[in-house]
Amino acid sequence: MRKIRLIIKREYLTRVRKRTFIISTLLFPLLYLGLIFGMGYIAEKSKLNLHVAVIDSSGYFTETLLARQNTLDNSSTLTLVKDNPGKVINDYKAAGYDGYIVIPAINWNAPKTNTILFNSNKSYGVGSTVVVEAKLNHSWDEIKNEKLGIDSSKREILSYSRLSLSSHNIKDEKANAATATGIGYACGFLIYFILLIYGSQVMMGVMEEKTNRIAEIIVSSVKPFQMMLGKILGIGLVALTQFLLWVAFVFIVYNVGKFSSGSGGAATTMVGNVQKLFSSVNVPMILFCFAFYFLAGFFFYASLYGAIGSAVNEDMREAQSLAFPITMLVIISIALMSSAIANPTSPIAVWASIIPFSSPIVMMARIPFGVPNTVPWWQLGLSMGLLIIGFVFTVWFAGKIYRTGILMYGKKPSWKEMIKWAFRKN
Repeated sequence: MRKIRLIIKREYLTRVRKRTFIISTLLFPLLYLGLIFGMGYIAEKSKLNLHVAVIDSSGYFTETLLARQNTLDNSSTLTLVKDNPGKVINDYKAAGYDGYIVIPAINWNAPKTNTILFNSNKSYGVGSTVVVEAKLNHSWDEIKNEKLGIDSSKREILSYSRLSLSSHNIKDEKANAATATGIGYACGFLIYFILLIYGSQVMMGVMEEKTNRIAEIIVSSVKPFQMMLGKILGIGLVALTQFLLWVAFVFIVYNVGKFSSGSGGAATTMVGNVQKLFSSVNVPMILFCFAFYFLAGFFFYASLYGAIGSAVNEDMREAQSLAFPITMLVIISIALMSSAIANPTSPIAVWASIIPFSSPIVMMARIPFGVPNTVPWWQLGLSMGLLIIGFVFTVWFAGKIYRTGILMYGKKPSWKEMIKWAFRKN
């Protein structure tokens, strides 16, 4: 046990003291905030406002009608052209337009969808023309309402009277499907990135030791299982430390916004929405399960990545080739997670949340929907138990491969050979 502690201490302190760890820990929250606000700023600045000429052959559209739509939304402007429409068609740019629309002689009660062409010398994306399409449809709705004799009060009833369906759990009144879906996706993708990023760090760390011949000295005094366990636990603690620092950052930002928001600002609304969001889920249960699946899933996959690192030499392409099946298991888990969120009680969701290779991601996507109503206790217990067994097995498996692969140079191994190393008798 003392040897394992020494290995954990070495792996942890070596990585935590690196500048890359400090920089990445500090930069991630800043980049995250920059991404949120930056994307909004870029989207606003790249927004294209079109000036479109409308040539009406139906006789339904009027200047007043289009002016009302332009007043409601000034993103793009529609202008009805009455005088000399042929001149606009021949040279719309000279008339100050970005393009023109010709509305054919259609009937207001036509039971079909009419396709209107936006003519221009450029190709505009859907994001640019969607506002123009919305304004045309709002105008067309007003035309039909007028023809049918529907006054403003009836239009308001038609506009706002809607039936909204929301999932209601009669056993858990606080449960909210929308909130559970969002938290499920967030937890699943976070574990997905952690498995890939820190799993590859284990592989790179073992490859570095092999290249520097440090492992030859270590293996002479430490059992392969102890060596692999200590390395995985040490790097796992690095990942946990970084994650806890990010959680602390979010907690600080949340509380600063809470106490500095005053009595009626946007921050107050945001904090209220966050409190309402977390009141609909079992936060202690989600945090406990996330910590478990975060660590156990990392240990499960990191041991396999470590086995690959011990078997290959400096060639990264060789390492990536051997790591591809493991990476595919993580990617398949993400695909299964989407199915589990769509139907958390389906057989695919249940079994994918129990099998060790996919349970860290899939089970964390199901838990926000409720325990024990959606996820029974026996499923959660079986999933955790099998993941622990799977972790112990993969560490043993990786340790056996490590014992042989760390001392082998100049040969490109295959998974078939690595499995033979694992089950070879001492």
